[in-house]
Amino acid sequence: MVSWIISRLVVLIFGTLYPAYYSYKAVKSKDIKEYVKWMMYWIIFALFTTAETFTDIFLCWFPFYYELKIAFVAWLLSPYTKGSSLLYRKFVHPTLSSKEKEIDDCLVQAKDRSYDALVHFGKRGLNVAATAAVMAASKGQGALSERLRSFSMQDLTTIRGDGAPAPTGPPPPGTGRSSGKHGQPKMSRSASESAGSSGTA
Repeated sequence: MVSWIISRLVVLIFGTLYPAYYSYKAVKSKDIKEYVKWMMYWIIFALFTTAETFTDIFLCWFPFYYELKIAFVAWLLSPYTKGSSLLYRKFVHPTLSSKEKEIDDCLVQAKDRSYDALVHFGKRGLNVAATAAVMAASKGQGALSERLRSFSMQDLTTIRGDGAPAPTGPPPPGTGRSSGKHGQPKMSRSASESAGSSGTA
C-alpha cells in the first residue's frame, strides 16, 4: 500500500506536473527543440498511462513493481538517458508512420458511427419524451375534466336546492293561524274603503 502511494505521488509530480510546467515554458519561449522534446515525452507518457491501467491490475503482485514504475518515469525524464526521445524515435514513430492511414480510416469510421448512433439515440429519446408528455397531458386533462364535472354537479345541486318550488301540500298548522289572523284585518280594511267611497259618491 505504501509503495502504491509513493509511486502515484512520483508519477503525479515528476511524471505530470514537472513536464507540464516545462511544456508551458517551451510554448512560451517558442523553442522548437524543446517543444518537440516535450511533445515526444507526452506521447510516450500517454502510452505508459494506458499500459499502466492494465498492468496495475495484473502485475501489481510482481516484486518491486511500483519501484520499477518510478525508475521508468525517471528514465523517461532524465536529460542523460533521454528515454522518451529514444522510445519515440525507435518504436513509436516508425509504428505510427506505417499504420497512420489505417488509424485515420478507423477514426473516421468511428466518428461517423458515433455520430449516427448519437442521432439515432437522440431521436429515440425525443420520441420517448414526447410520448411521455402526451400521456401525462392526457391523464392530467382527464383528471381536470373529472374535477370540473364534480364541481358542476355540486353547483347544479346547490342551484336546485336554492330555487326549488314551495311544497303543494297543506300548510303547517301554525302557518294557517298566522295567515288567518293577518288576513282578516286586510279584508275589513278593504270593505271599509269601498263603503266610504260609495257614501261620498
